Amino acid sequence: MSALENDVSELHERNLRILEALLFASAEPVDLRDVAPFLSDGADVDALIDALQARYAGRGINLVQRGSKWAFRTADDLNFLLRREETDTRPLSRAALETLAIIAYHQPVTRAEIEEVRGVSISKGTLDVLMEAGWARMRGRRRTPGRPVTYGTTEAFLDHFGLESLGDLPGLEELKGAGLLSSRVPPSFSVPMPFDGALRDDEDPLDPDDQGDAETESED
Repeated sequence: MSALENDVSELHERNLRILEALLFASAEPVDLRDVAPFLSDGADVDALIDALQARYAGRGINLVQRGSKWAFRTADDLNFLLRREETDTRPLSRAALETLAIIAYHQPVTRAEIEEVRGVSISKGTLDVLMEAGWARMRGRRRTPGRPVTYGTTEAFLDHFGLESLGDLPGLEELKGAGLLSSRVPPSFSVPMPFDGALRDDEDPLDPDDQGDAETESED
């Protein structure tokens, strides 16, 4: 190996170690744009993450993607060995679980649309619980009369449920197999694919005073 090749190899390994250390040190999934400044000039971050992911494949800890971010997580087949200590063990209510499922599959969705799907009204507290858990967020405002707030899931939602992207949500057949849907659902029934990412054409950005309180919805 030439001196130049040796230098390139050493630089690559140093970048891998830096990336590894930053990911391990973070309690939350990491955006690769945030680690780029710590790497050498011109470092190929995508190639580094691929190399690090391959290095941890098959180990007790795997490098996984959560939305647009990355994190080290216990291998799926070893999750039974660990029990997370929870500061609040109170389970979500049925209303909260149903609301979260509707948000996940129908996003971006307004409060009125959630109520239409559920067939009953929801309290503001239900949405607050999901947002306090970090699993739901206000996305924007729908370009319709009243400009209702639209809701969507977060990357923390993906991380908690072990999803790389919303496309990994269970489909119709998987939901049937898990007993979450009747095997006799109408032929016209379908599971919608959620919309993720940037605001849609029918959404406006949130107003500055929206961030603190969902009660600013005009549809209330």
